[in-house]
Amino acid sequence: MFRSLLATLLCLVPSLTLAQESDLPEAKPPYFRVYYTASDKPNELVYGVSYTLWVPPGVTSLRGVIVHQHGCGDGACKGGRTAAYDLHWQALAKKHQCALMGPSYEQPDQADCQKWCDARNGSEKRFLQALDALSVASGHPELKNVPWALWGHSGGGTWAGTMLSLHPTRCAAVWLRSGAPRLTPRDDAQLPAIAYPDAALGVPVMCNLGTQEGFTITEGRFAGVWPNMKDTFQKMRARGALIGVSVDPKSSHDCGNQRYLAIPWMDACLSVRLSGSSDLNPMSMEECYLAPEPIPSNLQAPVPVGDFQGEKATSIWLPSASVAKAWTEYMKDANVLDTTPPPSPFGLRLEGKTLSWKVDSDIESGVAGFAIERDGKEIGLLSADAKGVIGRPIFQKQSYHDTPAFPLISMQFIDPTPATNGKHEYRVYAINTTGLRSEPSSSVSTHSDRN
Repeated sequence: MFRSLLATLLCLVPSLTLAQESDLPEAKPPYFRVYYTASDKPNELVYGVSYTLWVPPGVTSLRGVIVHQHGCGDGACKGGRTAAYDLHWQALAKKHQCALMGPSYEQPDQADCQKWCDARNGSEKRFLQALDALSVASGHPELKNVPWALWGHSGGGTWAGTMLSLHPTRCAAVWLRSGAPRLTPRDDAQLPAIAYPDAALGVPVMCNLGTQEGFTITEGRFAGVWPNMKDTFQKMRARGALIGVSVDPKSSHDCGNQRYLAIPWMDACLSVRLSGSSDLNPMSMEECYLAPEPIPSNLQAPVPVGDFQGEKATSIWLPSASVAKAWTEYMKDANVLDTTPPPSPFGLRLEGKTLSWKVDSDIESGVAGFAIERDGKEIGLLSADAKGVIGRPIFQKQSYHDTPAFPLISMQFIDPTPATNGKHEYRVYAINTTGLRSEPSSSVSTHSDRN
């Protein structure tokens, strides 16, 4: 009874945490969190789960929610704790007036992942319940009814694909990284294979994986990923689904550099799907690009749909020219290019010797670090640690699961050698993951004798 009451209070008081959540990042506005304990009732979720939501400051009415769903196992579940705090994904959410949600299931290692990643085992109901609760906690009642953009890794891809089959009219776009629900029945399956209704065919979908997951490396633990995702792609595309395939030539089951294609892809899809009216808009068939189904030794560049000479029923579907370009770069060497500098940091403050600031991430390339300047001279460089990094070095130290490292890194800098006289001026520059620098932040000045 007490636990039930406490879980209810958590829905209403976002900063309240439970003992099991002591290792979660703090959730104060614009972050909100709801936590549910495991259930022993039939057809309900057997694992505890927290849902953390970020709402872009200043947004008056949410247009959608982007769900960043982790994969199976204890490590993946812990990785999901920080998904809503990712600056890069927040930039995408902010652009489209969407909230960003990061679920974190309490699945013990070696426990049955299907008990949550197949949404029919109770996680669908918990997710809908969480949206209701968070709509109250955040003061955004529209959250209960807005469309979803779903990103899922591994078991999270199974969850996202299952949710597409159950709620196709709520899905704006779906990204399946290294995982998808099985369309072919299996004798050992707990539930029947899913079937995508016709309404799912108009939802843009991307099947994304690492080359070592059965594409070019056909042995090992993850060799079955490509055959399963290929089955999904071929069966859906043959029915006219708006679905594509993208392969990171450098990665295995880790997320690698996929965010540099996933976020531009989501951006292009949401720019169409969420524009205008409150209903989801259909994707434009006139502006899409097509490419032949990928073969490891024969990569062909996408072309406008009107110029495509191959078999459309087996072609890769891409939403725009910009995504077609990024897809080609990604498929070549996983290095999606960017020629535009990132936004400038803002809100620069100086307290004693400590500078702190805020930043809107570069939506194309993310944030790799910051340069700190005093009196026109660079005195410090905060950059991502490249040691043991997954994908490009990023300021928040991207994990295996495409989420920031925990504990979260603060945007602050302590001047190691503050000047001893006069007035001094500080500025900060953002640096994206392709090495481009922003314009400087507004300056902050102080007299050193006040430090």
